[in-house]
Amino acid sequence: MIIMSKEAFKRLCICCNLALLLTAIISGLSFVAQKIGMDYVGPFTFNTLREFIGFLVLFPCVFLYKKYISPDGKKFPISELIKGGLCAGVALFLALSVNQYCMIYAEAGKAGFITSLYIIFVPILAMFFNHKIGKNLILSIIIALAGLYLLCAKSALQFELWDIVLLLSAFFFAVHIMVLSYFSKKTNALELSCAQFLVAGILSTPLMFLFEDPALTPILAGWKPILFIGVIVTGIAYTLQTFGYKAASPVLGTLILSSEAVFAVLGGCLILGETLSFREITGCILMIAAILISQNFGKKG
Repeated sequence: MIIMSKEAFKRLCICCNLALLLTAIISGLSFVAQKIGMDYVGPFTFNTLREFIGFLVLFPCVFLYKKYISPDGKKFPISELIKGGLCAGVALFLALSVNQYCMIYAEAGKAGFITSLYIIFVPILAMFFNHKIGKNLILSIIIALAGLYLLCAKSALQFELWDIVLLLSAFFFAVHIMVLSYFSKKTNALELSCAQFLVAGILSTPLMFLFEDPALTPILAGWKPILFIGVIVTGIAYTLQTFGYKAASPVLGTLILSSEAVFAVLGGCLILGETLSFREITGCILMIAAILISQNFGKKG
């Protein structure tokens, strides 16, 4: 068992928080690519491709890391990797499948807000696993929810069937976060990410053939957004997320990840030439304030 000094642990926490913030930036800016990709293939084909691409990108990285970067690194039990890969893969498969399919019918802004409600589910789940939640984190979550509402919900929320189903995807995302938080401390981050992508890809494949008619021509036509989501978002961002939970608590990590809504709005401005309304600017400010409060003025959640 490796014992860290307080300074070393503090540096690790900073690195993990930065990894989660970078994950939020990539996830937020990926919104455009996801929308474009859906013009070429169905949601289950899209998910299957992104998961297998993420796996293929990381698979050689695992061997290169072990052979050249950390040949004498810490060894983890293979049983934990198998359990973690299965649990994380199933949770990720359920979350992405429900979410991607509902995006066909639900309004984008409202869907973004409902999906982001994993920020509520994670603290609830965390309490069942005896995670203590400081008052500053409770305050930060409330402020972040207000910011998310202003960013995503363009009008008063009137819930329909698909919105309720989207709420289920938010719950599965919360479960995925809790699983990563638990197993990331018991496994290698690269190996865990690789394993979860393989499991999620295998589970997505039957749905692709059952509900859709995947063909090579549309896949090749949409290769740019598919490859971007598969390599950058799935392969890199999700691995950064796995690493981030090695030191960050699930509640604090979720709060940082929720800032992807801010970067989604900024991405729309930079890439699509959209403009920020006063409502959206206020939402961005509240989201940033929530993260700053959680980082600087409270106890660890």
